[in-house]
Amino acid sequence: MLIHFIHRGDAYLPELAAYAAFLESRGHAGQVHRHLDSVPRDAQVLWWMCGRVAPAEAQRFPSAMQVHEYASASVPPLAWIKDCAKRWRQPRPHYRIFQNDWVRARLDPGDGVPWELRDMGIDPAGFAPMRQDAAAPTAPAPPSLRPHDFVYLGEMGRLRHFLPLFDGLARAGRSVLLVGDLPAGLRERLLRTGQVTATGRVAHAEVPAWLRQARWGLNLVPARAPYDRQTSTKLLEYCAAGLPVVSTDYAWVRGFERRQGARFAYVPGRADAGRYAALLGPALETCAPVVPDVHALAWPHILASLGIWRQLGLEPGA
Repeated sequence: MLIHFIHRGDAYLPELAAYAAFLESRGHAGQVHRHLDSVPRDAQVLWWMCGRVAPAEAQRFPSAMQVHEYASASVPPLAWIKDCAKRWRQPRPHYRIFQNDWVRARLDPGDGVPWELRDMGIDPAGFAPMRQDAAAPTAPAPPSLRPHDFVYLGEMGRLRHFLPLFDGLARAGRSVLLVGDLPAGLRERLLRTGQVTATGRVAHAEVPAWLRQARWGLNLVPARAPYDRQTSTKLLEYCAAGLPVVSTDYAWVRGFERRQGARFAYVPGRADAGRYAALLGPALETCAPVVPDVHALAWPHILASLGIWRQLGLEPGA
């Protein structure tokens, strides 16, 4: 079976590569389309990464099974209005997938369409090498030899909320590695201290090696919906790489910490530079972090548990 994934937005969705690899391993295939015109009219399955789906677009494929997946609720501005529009004006699919219960509560119209939850997963290549010989070339350097104190991975625009934290890190003499594209408006502001290094855009396969150059992972999430109610992919990747985590304090991360038996260090979402310097300087060394084993969250495990494959007529457990 060939499944056609429709993704027309700009968001980075690592699940698309995971779906393709999973399907290929089972003798099927997945193809991602940026434009609907590239989808053949006889397509068997259209899997929309929603986004808004226009009724006229869905009607162009009357014989296809159509799946709506919501990896996230809408982001500001006007997030609630956008979610209401998706909830009540989307064409009715045959199946829906939501990242978690909170996303479902925002977006499911309750019309009886079958649904399930599908959380974010981890690329198996992102796990820290498990070797007995710490001097092996592919093994990560011990924390004392890593060139950066902290690493931040992900969407850089959100760092505008946390400029005082970076001022505090500079006061504390801490170095930070930013993995990803840094907007021009933030580049001068963050790089001027000389304590921050930015990689620019890197291939996803290279991310784990960059993460292992730091001693701690920074999970900085604004205290507003939907960011504070959804899975932090960066935090999963930090854990996979074996990094202890410093996080802002919010509902999802506390639940994850409890479920996984982890222990993170926490900082407030809003404070002045002096407060951040005190928390992230020598005082941080007294923490006793626990990095959880997250191998069960690898994408092949996450995807193998989905019920959608039976709905599509694939073999049970495929």
